[in-house]
Amino acid sequence: MRIVLASASPRRRSLLELLLTDFSCVKPDVDESLRAGESPRDYVSRLAITKASAVDAPGELILGADTTVTVDNEVLGKPKDRADATRMLSMLSGRSHDVLTGVAVRCGDVVDSCVVSTSVTFAKLSQRDISRYLDTEEPWDKAGAYAIQGRGGVFVLRIEGSYSSVVGLPLVETKALMVDFGAGLDQ
Repeated sequence: MRIVLASASPRRRSLLELLLTDFSCVKPDVDESLRAGESPRDYVSRLAITKASAVDAPGELILGADTTVTVDNEVLGKPKDRADATRMLSMLSGRSHDVLTGVAVRCGDVVDSCVVSTSVTFAKLSQRDISRYLDTEEPWDKAGAYAIQGRGGVFVLRIEGSYSSVVGLPLVETKALMVDFGAGLDQ
């Protein structure tokens, strides 16, 4: 069974390569806007399913995922600009937040999905810490304006849950979903 990753994310591609080597990537064209009244959990679940459903690949296993950061029930997506990134990192400073990743696997009309929640606690950040980090290229295409696997990792005091989910693809849950569809990953 051929597998298609419905994503252009290099992080998701690298993580999926830990499970298998033969897959293709297609960037889905989806509206990632948060809907009025939508909970963060429902948001990432909907986007993962929508991304998996947006790829037309009959007979192939399609994998979609979406990750967001949430604090005080507010979704912190990718920053729009420096001011937005500063606001996000200031909100995360010195406290815990949740990183939610929705994963969906589809073959034909059959879809299965899950949402993985991981708690991440940041150290207290100074305005200089934030400014220096924003001078790098790293935060601009990341939910919550940071990358745990990069320079943003120095902000993290503790993590409770799936590290790979925070990066963008929870490996244990993704493998289980794919095996349930007969992907043959149960080594």
